[in-house]
Amino acid sequence: MESKELAEKIVEILDSKKGIDIETIDVTGKTTLADYFVICSGNSTTQIKALADEVEFVLKRDDGIMADHVEGRSGDRWILVDYKDVVVHIFHPEERANYNIEKLWETKSKEAQ
Repeated sequence: MESKELAEKIVEILDSKKGIDIETIDVTGKTTLADYFVICSGNSTTQIKALADEVEFVLKRDDGIMADHVEGRSGDRWILVDYKDVVVHIFHPEERANYNIEKLWETKSKEAQ
C-alpha cells in the first residue's frame, strides 16, 4: 500500500471512531521521518487509547500491516503509532495545543520554499 493510500485509510479509521480535528500533513521531501503525519485528538485518555487500538487492529486485520513502533501508551495523552511512511499522532487536546505540530510543519514548509 502506498503511503498516501495508507494515510487516507488511517483517516477513515480515526473518523469512524469519532476522532476530532483529523488532519493529514504531507511532509514528503521535508523530512526523512515519514511521508505523512496524520494528527487527531480524542476527548479523553480512554478515547485516545481506543483510537490508537482501532488503527492498529484494522490495519493488521484488513491489510496485514503492523505498526513499526508505538509510543505513549503509558500516559495515554499522546500516542504515536509509526508505520514508517505514515506517523499517526493521537493527542489529548491540551497536548495537541501545546506541541502544535501542525504549526511547526507549516513553518518548516514555508522555510523550505
